[in-house]
Amino acid sequence: MSGRRSERDSMGPVEVPAEALWGASTQRAVENFPVSGRPLPPLLIRALGYVKEAAAATNHELGVLDAERAAAIRQAAREVAQGGHLEHFPVDVFQTGSGTSSNMNANEVIARRASQILDGGPPIHPNDHVNASQSSNDVVPTALHVAARLALHRELLPALARLHEVLAAKARELDDVVKLGRTHLMDAVPVRLGQEIAGWARQVELAIGRIEAADDGLAELALGGTAVGTGLNCPPGFARKTVARLGRRTELEYRVAGHGFEAQGARDAAVHASGALRTTAVSLMKIANDVRLLASGPRAGLAELRLPAVQPGSSIMPGKVNPVICESVTQVCAQVIGNDAAVAVGGMSGQLELNAFVPLIARNLLESIELLAAACRIFAERCLAGLEADRERAAASVEQSLAMATALVPEIGYDAAAEIAKEAFASGRTVREVCLERGGLAPERLEALLDPRRQTGADGE
Repeated sequence: MSGRRSERDSMGPVEVPAEALWGASTQRAVENFPVSGRPLPPLLIRALGYVKEAAAATNHELGVLDAERAAAIRQAAREVAQGGHLEHFPVDVFQTGSGTSSNMNANEVIARRASQILDGGPPIHPNDHVNASQSSNDVVPTALHVAARLALHRELLPALARLHEVLAAKARELDDVVKLGRTHLMDAVPVRLGQEIAGWARQVELAIGRIEAADDGLAELALGGTAVGTGLNCPPGFARKTVARLGRRTELEYRVAGHGFEAQGARDAAVHASGALRTTAVSLMKIANDVRLLASGPRAGLAELRLPAVQPGSSIMPGKVNPVICESVTQVCAQVIGNDAAVAVGGMSGQLELNAFVPLIARNLLESIELLAAACRIFAERCLAGLEADRERAAASVEQSLAMATALVPEIGYDAAAEIAKEAFASGRTVREVCLERGGLAPERLEALLDPRRQTGADGE
C-alpha cells in the first residue's frame, strides 16, 4: 500500500495507509503491538464476519438499523465471513486481551467496505452501526466459539473419524497375527496384532466422544452481554435472534449463554475444549510411538510391523527408511500439549468481569485443532493404511518367549513354571523344549497349553 490518508477516532487523527479498509483504531493497534508479526487466525476473522452479518440483520429487524445500512453491512460482513479482505486484518494476535483491537478492525473494515457498496449513500460508522447492540467483550468470545466449532466439525472430527475407520479396518485385517505382548517394554504373554490395533482405534473413538462433549460447551455464546454481561445497550431479543441466525448461517446449533457474567468473565468452555485436544494429542502420541516401536529395525529392532516407505531416511546411510510420519505426528502432539498449557494459563488469568487472554486462547485453540486434523489425516493415509505385519518374525518371537511359561501356571503352579522359564533362559532353549525334555505333561496337553492363539482369547473378544 502506498500513500496515507487521515482517519480519526475518539482519541484524534491517525495516518492510515491510503488503500487500507481499516481505520484509526486498527492503525493504533498496528503501531502499539508489533509483537509476533502474526495476525489472528483467518477462521477467527471469518467468524467475526459471521457475527457482524447476523447482528446487522437482527438490528434491522429490531429497528436499530435502517434497511439500506443493514444491507450494506451484511454484504460487507458476508465477504469477510467468506474469507475476503484478510489482508486488511493486520492486528497482531498479542494485543489487547479482550480482542477489542480486532473487533474494531472488523468494525472498521466492514464499515468502509459497506460505504463503498453504498457509494455515496448514508455514512456508516464502525461503532454506531457495525457494532450496534454489541461490545468487543461479547463479540470476540462469541467469534472464538463459532470459529472453534467450525474447525472441529469441518476439520478435526472428520479427520478423527477417518483415523478410527483406518485403524478399525487394520485391526480386522491383522487379527490373525499372534505376537508378543510387552509390558515395561519386556516380553509378556501373546496378543493378537488385531487386539493391539483395536486398542488404538478405541482411543481414537473415545477422543471423538471427549471432543464432542467439549463442543457442546462451545455452543453457548456470550452475545448479548455487551460490556460486562448485563446487556447494556442491547435491545430485547437481540441475542436470541442473532444466535439463531448464526446457527442457520454456519449450519451448527447455538444457544445464548446461561449467564452473561460467566460467559464473559470466564473462558472455561475453551479451556475444556483445549483439554480435550490435549487428551487427544496424548492418545495420538501413544499410538504413534507404539507404531514406530513395533516397526523398529528392520533387522535389529522389534520389526513386527512394516511401515510404508515414504522417503529416504538418511543423507549418509543408503537404504535407511525412518518412521517420519510417526515423528511428524508426535511433534504435533507436543505442540498441542504446549498450546494447552498456554490456554490454561489464559483461562485462569481472567479478572472479575473479563478474561483478557482471549486472542491468545483463540490462537492456540484454533492452531491445535488445525494441527491435529492435519496430523490425523497424514497418519491415517500415509502410514496406518499401509501397515503390514512380519508374520514370521512375530511367530518366532512368541515361540522364543519365556512368558510362554505363564500358560503352564494353572497346570503345574507358579514356582514350577518359573523354574522352567529360568532353565529355558539359561540354556537358550524354548519353554516348549524344556517341558518336553522334563516330561510330566502329555505332549497333547502341552501343545494345547502352549497354543499362542488360545492364550490371546482367540474367541474374538
